[in-house]
Amino acid sequence: MTEFVNIALLVLACTIPVAALSFWGMRRLTLRTITINVVVLALVPVAVILAGVLGYSGFMFTEELGHTLIVCGVAAAVTIPTAVLLGRRLAAGTIWEREAHDRERAVEASRRELVAWISHDLRTPLAGVRAMSEALEDGLVTGPAATADYAGRIRRETERLSIMVEDLFELSRVTAGALNLTLEAVALDEVVDEVVLGARGPAELRGVRVECRPAVIPALALASDQELARIVRNLVANAVRHTPADGTVVVATGREGAEVYLRVDDRCGGIPATDLPRVFDVAFRGAGPARSATSDQSGEPAGAGLGLAIARSLVEAQSGRIEVINQDGGCRFEVRLPAAVTV
Repeated sequence: MTEFVNIALLVLACTIPVAALSFWGMRRLTLRTITINVVVLALVPVAVILAGVLGYSGFMFTEELGHTLIVCGVAAAVTIPTAVLLGRRLAAGTIWEREAHDRERAVEASRRELVAWISHDLRTPLAGVRAMSEALEDGLVTGPAATADYAGRIRRETERLSIMVEDLFELSRVTAGALNLTLEAVALDEVVDEVVLGARGPAELRGVRVECRPAVIPALALASDQELARIVRNLVANAVRHTPADGTVVVATGREGAEVYLRVDDRCGGIPATDLPRVFDVAFRGAGPARSATSDQSGEPAGAGLGLAIARSLVEAQSGRIEVINQDGGCRFEVRLPAAVTV
């Protein structure tokens, strides 16, 4: 029994310093990569066992010690690559979790910002509708002309509310990943013609002309018909809204290589360079004269600032890209989508 106790004490005397040194080394490596930490952690038991064997042998090389060293060496050779692979997998998982957490925080911040914007924008037309309806109810408005004027204002405010609710619904579908798109060959020119035909009436009321410049070669986009029409409507409506009276909005289409493009040129006067990177952000409405936060070129209240954000989301959902640049007297919004392969 005494012999076993002596052997145990000898092994402990040899292994405890190695374990303590390993612990100290692990603390020094806390700022290193996960892979290095996993490799060191995997090698610690091998080092401790080797120290115990050497201590038991009295540091005298024997055939049995040689065999033990071979076993420890093979174990270390297998342990190191295994630990490296495991460390890399753990590191990749940690990075993915961190990125997912950052994305979740960004989405939550964007959601809070959107709720704040929408709450503010909804209060304005609702307050107007309530005040005008109360005035009509209390008999403060008399005469057919005044009554018709108030009715027209209430109608316009309710139309604004309807558009805002529709935009919110569309944006929620996009951000929630609820879009189930069926991509097929869509004639871009036909979509543009239909949208422009519907936009010309409201544009003429503002004194704005809308012109089409179709592609020389038919531009067939690999896209979803409904979503593509929504993109064109949002861009044309945005251009008309910010173009002054007697201005012209030009909508051009074409094909370049494996892509088709849609260009919408307005006469808004340009967007400040500091605002250009944020034009497609949710609820962003620049402070410059081209994108007033309170009114558009006609002096009417601006919308919720969701149209361009929805357009970008829909473009990206169809493997396309969208950008905006300043040009002489205004801006150009350009959408590029994959061209459909024709047989």
